[in-house]
Amino acid sequence: MNTIKGPAIFLAQFMGDTAPFNNLESICKWAAKLGYKGVQIPTWDPRCIDLKKCAESKTYADELKGKVKACGVEITELSTHLQGQLVAVHPAYDIMFDGFAPAEYHGNPKARQEWAVQQVKWAAKASQNLGINVHATFSGALAWPYLYPWPQRPAGLVEAAFKELANRWKPILNYFDECGVDVCYEIHPGEDLHDGVTYEMFLEATGNHSRANLLYDPSHFVLQHLDYIQYIDFYHERIKMFHVKDAEFNPTGKQGVYSGFQSWINRAGRFRSLGDGQVDFSSIFTKLSQYGFDGWAVMEWECCIKSPEQGAEEGAPFIQSHIIRVTEKAFDDFASSGMDDETNKKILGIK
Repeated sequence: MNTIKGPAIFLAQFMGDTAPFNNLESICKWAAKLGYKGVQIPTWDPRCIDLKKCAESKTYADELKGKVKACGVEITELSTHLQGQLVAVHPAYDIMFDGFAPAEYHGNPKARQEWAVQQVKWAAKASQNLGINVHATFSGALAWPYLYPWPQRPAGLVEAAFKELANRWKPILNYFDECGVDVCYEIHPGEDLHDGVTYEMFLEATGNHSRANLLYDPSHFVLQHLDYIQYIDFYHERIKMFHVKDAEFNPTGKQGVYSGFQSWINRAGRFRSLGDGQVDFSSIFTKLSQYGFDGWAVMEWECCIKSPEQGAEEGAPFIQSHIIRVTEKAFDDFASSGMDDETNKKILGIK
């Protein structure tokens, strides 16, 4: 067993145009004052990191790490969620996802994909330079538009999509392996990797690549009615990162999982601040501790009701209260009879 590290906070949803959210040092000091011990860095935000420079310069990486540490926190992981999304984009989403890439790649899916792959590879080297061995990203999606099997999917369509997805990721996974860093896919609706079955399909297509691992976020499973506790039993050996995010699902006679194209606040399934949703975090922290997860518990805020500032203020003590300092002794050690091997043999009648 291991004691989970934390609390930490993902900065992506907090970066903004006003202080203290408009530069890395001020937002790190803000996080430290709230009780966070680590920050997860969105690599697409130049206010947080020069990704290319961090990949190419160990000196820059050391300076960045020192700058963050001087603010009272440490860098837990880097994230390429937006860039990873662009490794695989179905044409139906080209226009909407162009916004994730620089303007010069808009309208050019091939160039956009090449840019994204380079970005993710830089993140691997940057993580290595920072002394971090796990990385957060999305898988992207080719099969997602065909999630519901109507009209009937042509035979082989899904298999072809996962084969292509794996072909795009295998060179990236191999590079991460060279850097000694695990790719941790956030299992997420909108990605081809959105539940356990699809993760297993991808894993098989990559030849069970050792670097194709998981970022565990139970909020996405609440919205799918997936057993997020048993998920840990199935995949604990592959879970290398943890987003602490809450959610709730309240179906009515008018809407269910698909929620009738409603806005987030009007959906049956929606994300909430920690403690305001339905996720059983006590069981999650117990399971992860039991299985020896030794990574960070990172708060991700995406509540459709509560302000991000209040969510962040409440998040650090919430996570801290759930972190289990694992025991180094059995509760019944006081009753030990102190027997040895020879005595045990006598008890069992072994000669």
